[in-house]
Amino acid sequence: MLRTLQALTGRTVLLILCAFLCSPLVIIIASLLWPDSAAWQHLINTVLSDYVFNSIVLTLGVGCGSLLLGTATAWCMTQYEFSLRQVMRWLLLLPLAIPAYIIAYTYTGILDVSGPLQSTLREAFDWQFGDYWFPEIRSLGGAILLMSLVLYPYVYILARTAFSEQSPRFKEVSALAGLSASQHFYRIVLPLARPALFTGVALAMMETLADYGTVAYFGINTFTTGIFRSWYAMGNQLLAIQLAGILCLFVLVVLVLEQHSRRRIKYYQASTVIDSRHDRIKLRGAQNITVSLICFLPVLFGFFIPVLQLVVWAMSQLDTLLSADYLTLVTSTFSLGVGVAILVVCIALLFSYQQRWANNRFSYWQIRLLSLGYALPGMVVAVGVLVVFGFADRQVNQLSHLISGEYVGLIFSGSLFAVMFAYCVRFLSIALQNTEAGFGRITPTIDDAAATLGASRLKTLVTIHSPLLRASLLSALLLVFVDVLKELPATLILRPFNFNTLAVRTYELASDERLVDAALPALTIVLVGLLPILWLTKALDNVNKGS
Repeated sequence: MLRTLQALTGRTVLLILCAFLCSPLVIIIASLLWPDSAAWQHLINTVLSDYVFNSIVLTLGVGCGSLLLGTATAWCMTQYEFSLRQVMRWLLLLPLAIPAYIIAYTYTGILDVSGPLQSTLREAFDWQFGDYWFPEIRSLGGAILLMSLVLYPYVYILARTAFSEQSPRFKEVSALAGLSASQHFYRIVLPLARPALFTGVALAMMETLADYGTVAYFGINTFTTGIFRSWYAMGNQLLAIQLAGILCLFVLVVLVLEQHSRRRIKYYQASTVIDSRHDRIKLRGAQNITVSLICFLPVLFGFFIPVLQLVVWAMSQLDTLLSADYLTLVTSTFSLGVGVAILVVCIALLFSYQQRWANNRFSYWQIRLLSLGYALPGMVVAVGVLVVFGFADRQVNQLSHLISGEYVGLIFSGSLFAVMFAYCVRFLSIALQNTEAGFGRITPTIDDAAATLGASRLKTLVTIHSPLLRASLLSALLLVFVDVLKELPATLILRPFNFNTLAVRTYELASDERLVDAALPALTIVLVGLLPILWLTKALDNVNKGS
């Protein structure tokens, strides 16, 4: 009886926590039912068409660019033996460490009129400004190119695995059927890899929809910039919430399309991991150079050039490295990241453990709902959190005024608690994936043995499961920590006064065109972002061993 009561209490607590974490999304979607006619009419007559057009073009452009770069590099890595192949296994994932807004600032400094490239051209050819044409990096096309350079690894990771798992017998059958190499690729390889490719493209497109720093710095009107402008510049909170709701619908459409693309596609293969070492074609001469360049150029432009420029700028700012302001900035950022990572992993552990012992549809859909947070742009999550916490603040202030005649001010929406709550909504999915996978590797007989010995579920979790989940928990902590460091829009909107993070400080300095000053915090984010890349590279090598 006591165990049943404890189980019901625990289930109720998790249900309340789930409702609390899902409340921002529910409120934002519900706001679409009560549109502000006058504000929407003004928006339709002015900038709404720009928001829709730029968001769609940017998203589709980055999706196509990521698909091209990710598929090409993955195919070269799995099918050919070339000079740089061994080192490229590590290098091709490096662009993931650079947030899109940082590469945007860096290339603006390199390619702008006063940047080193145009200055060198003017000196070399004795040109004056206006004597020559140079592509404008601060444009929609520039944003598509730069974001594709840092997001293509999403496609590359999944495509490389999909290509590695395809049996070499498919080539033999294609040859017997008289298909050329290109026909085999388009008719056999791509259809088999289609689910993985579309999933990678969908991830890149959702990251594009979530971006704020790049489009704001480039002056491109998208839904994220429109939400920020409506809330702060126009002071129309309802309009901002409804724009966030439309952006949510965009993201949900991408998710539905990704799921629909796999609805009737089921491919089964004779082996899941194959040793294709002897099947790769050894390249020499011009072909070796060409394939090496195909793999190296995305890394060169997506990682080495921007990082080298950041290092050059940061070298002139070394005096600030040990300054009190910078140390405070690093300390506050890292403390926030560690605290949020621990909190998120603990919440994920509880929900995953409930799914393990309950194992019903209700707990399954709880986890699926909580996993939607990572698909939501940080801007949308921040707006939803402001609505929830703003309502709570108003209720507390009304109660305080009723009791004491005084207002207590912003208790929730103006605190770090709001920032941490937004991070929990946004990044809980990452931790859930790791904890679910970890529990899936633990045999249920361990639970049965613990129950036979009289151990409670909580004791079993703490003393037996937690040590077995160490690797999964550490990887979840690392991934959440790094994502917190890189998150810009949610932090920018929700942070308390006089509180900064590395991402926000980088954005503020770059927005003021102080690109050299922004280099040190930006470089810190990039270097910390390399940690999960190293972990991911090892994991990918284990999955694709021999490929």
